[in-house]
Amino acid sequence: MCYILSMNKLILKEVNLPITIFKEGKSYIAYSPALDLSTSASTYKKAQDRFSEIVEIFFAELSDMGTLDTVLADLGWQKVKSNWLPPVVVSNYMQTMNLSYA
Repeated sequence: MCYILSMNKLILKEVNLPITIFKEGKSYIAYSPALDLSTSASTYKKAQDRFSEIVEIFFAELSDMGTLDTVLADLGWQKVKSNWLPPVVVSNYMQTMNLSYA
């Protein structure tokens, strides 16, 4: 769930966000390209919970600053009638790459 601004107040709207959770060392990282937000925690479940919390904070801050429409549009969201829709992930895969570095 996300909080979306409608008629100058935050209301609860259900939005499906693409979220990737990966392990980095002993931490779990939750990331969504649709919001370009990430957080970390010591467990998978805590990473999920923290991500939900930062999404709520993110939308509240955008609302307070009056920049919700601009930021969501810059992130590739589309406004359909009064609803914002996140970009659709069409692929998420692993690819082997040869990297050159010193």
